[in-house]
Amino acid sequence: MSTSIVRAMYRIETPYSLQHAAEVMAGEQSTGTFIAVPGETDEVKARSGARIVSVKELDIVTSPSLPGAKLPKNHNGNYNRGEIVLEFPYHNFGPSIPNLMATVAGNLYELQEFSGLRLTGLELPAEFSYVYPGPKFGIEGTRKLAGVYGRPIIGTIIKPSIGLSIEELRLTVRQLAEAGLDFIKDDELNASPTFAPMDQKVKAVMEEIERAADKTGKKVMYAFNITGEIDELRRNHDLVYSAGGTCIMVSIQSIGLAGLAYLNQYSQLPIHGHRNQWGMMTRCPWLGMEFTVYQKLCRLAGADHLHVNALNSKFYESNDSVLRSVQAIREPLLGGYEAMPVLSSGQSAVTAEETFKQLGTYDLLNVAGGGIMAHPDGPQGGVKSMQQAWEAAIQGIAAQVYAEQHPELRRAIETFTK
Repeated sequence: MSTSIVRAMYRIETPYSLQHAAEVMAGEQSTGTFIAVPGETDEVKARSGARIVSVKELDIVTSPSLPGAKLPKNHNGNYNRGEIVLEFPYHNFGPSIPNLMATVAGNLYELQEFSGLRLTGLELPAEFSYVYPGPKFGIEGTRKLAGVYGRPIIGTIIKPSIGLSIEELRLTVRQLAEAGLDFIKDDELNASPTFAPMDQKVKAVMEEIERAADKTGKKVMYAFNITGEIDELRRNHDLVYSAGGTCIMVSIQSIGLAGLAYLNQYSQLPIHGHRNQWGMMTRCPWLGMEFTVYQKLCRLAGADHLHVNALNSKFYESNDSVLRSVQAIREPLLGGYEAMPVLSSGQSAVTAEETFKQLGTYDLLNVAGGGIMAHPDGPQGGVKSMQQAWEAAIQGIAAQVYAEQHPELRRAIETFTK
């Protein structure tokens, strides 16, 4: 029997002692339940019971972060916060992400003993790599297909997000593909609407991309949103691949990690992993999980690109959180599993300088919607301004200085500086 383990780290809040809470967690997620049962022998517990590795006190608060906690008798009004580390025997679930999740992030969140519980770390044994090969393209494979080196891959999003007819989409793609973009993506809202079904969309988009490639010598990468039912994933992938497409996109929360892993089994294209719906899993600091955990599971299941929001974006997430997310994706997982961070939301030429300064890398997919589409000189000016902004950042030249000799960058700064 395997002696490998999975180690999970949690931040908890409880009206009980931290030690008692840790024991409840370990029992509930392995061999125990709310009361001793005849079959839970010492042998069974030794074989499959979770082990408490450490219990660390943080602080004490007087109000619960989440409702519904059951109070102990003679409760003194305090709620204890701490960090708990548990180890689970790998043989309890084997190389299965769905069953791993039932263990490390299952009924824990519903236990009455807790007024806060968050999965903050996850360490996996090498056995997972035998079943989940992870990203097939990552940074280098994506760069090769896009033909972009020495700077970020610069992209945009089809806007309006939803509502364009096939012919309206065709004209939009024509304009963007001729503007010099490296990458275009569907919005997560737009997969296969009844007024612009997938087969018609792929045909129209690829015709425009190939036409622009013949004209400019550059074939833009287009991430088709193929999100759908499990049986649709392969059909939609094959449709894009046979049409000469070079990227597919899925909403990971919609298809699930198992759906992502299934798609990765046969995909011959980079998988652009969109994390929409992620906010409901993480926005409350005392519920859900950290992105550092989530991104490991997504990479394991095969995401080549992963969204991380962006610095100074339109969303709630702090810059420190975005920085941690990018750093997490860049850290090797089980010796590899390279994936490309995707920066989007509120991006323009104005954001490049600070982004490079804070992140220290240009191995990124930098996606700007309004920052390209709303440039005073149109999409072509928006693309040039983004390229110029990154040229300046990488060379260590202040954007304002570089803009003196680059009018597209100058106008972007005038337009997008808040």
